Amino acid sequence: MKTTDQDARNPLGNLDEWEEDLLKRYPDPESITQGKTTEEYRNYETPARDTVKEFYRLNHTYQTYDFVLGKEKEFLRFDKKEMPVWEAFKFLNQLVDDSDPDTDLDQMQHLLQTSEAIRADGHPDWMVLVGLLHDMGKVLCLFGEPQWAVVGDTFPVGCAYSDKVVFPEFFQNNPDAQDSRYNTRYGIYSPNCGLHNVHLSWGHDEYVYHMMKDHLPEPGLYMLRYHSFYAQHRENAYEHLMDSHDQEMFKWVKLFNPYDLYSKNPTPPDWKALRPYYEDLVTKYIPATLKF
Repeated sequence: MKTTDQDARNPLGNLDEWEEDLLKRYPDPESITQGKTTEEYRNYETPARDTVKEFYRLNHTYQTYDFVLGKEKEFLRFDKKEMPVWEAFKFLNQLVDDSDPDTDLDQMQHLLQTSEAIRADGHPDWMVLVGLLHDMGKVLCLFGEPQWAVVGDTFPVGCAYSDKVVFPEFFQNNPDAQDSRYNTRYGIYSPNCGLHNVHLSWGHDEYVYHMMKDHLPEPGLYMLRYHSFYAQHRENAYEHLMDSHDQEMFKWVKLFNPYDLYSKNPTPPDWKALRPYYEDLVTKYIPATLKF
């Protein structure tokens, strides 16, 4: 397949296609689902979209250890822009394609549905805020980042790629897979070194984690940083890199995940009614403006 520059930048028709694919791959209890049954989420008869496969071909080819270090250096200085969180949400709303056949809700409404589902179950208000903020890192697209460097299942770089990562066959095109420094079980790491010492593939999770690391309690930070790390919190593929603290904190990551995937429903939240609560919540935890 010949790939144009535009295809390489946006291989998915829209960013929601990755999340729709997750719904097929990671079904969960219907206590959180609304508008669809778990049987619909468990529909494995529909093959993965070509756009999703192309997305992961690019993601797995180019997410190298050096690439990740470069992106961390480029974006974790947070010197691109300064704006209130609500301005970031306005941008996220632009990421929805109106032709999406499964939902006509924008990103802000998805975030509100996630946070409202968490709130309805009586979890702490900081976890409600995590629901609201967890995809805010997708503003990386605002700075011209390709989708394969913004969304997608995350995985460690600098060590061998697990076959539990989605579409593992595409890692054969990644130069790190042939590099003796990086292609062993531990690679540059040591056994049970702790995930704080491990570099994961670059994307919105790591970005928003660093943005929020001075503002939220540690369980919320784990939720932000690892909510796309499905190879671990669903497949337990990287136990050998985790320490005992990671094991304890991943209970929170696993608690959060179903709210992210299965809170979507066709009824949009009433933002007018919810706005005072969320404005107060944001003010409680984060500054009036954030650096991006």
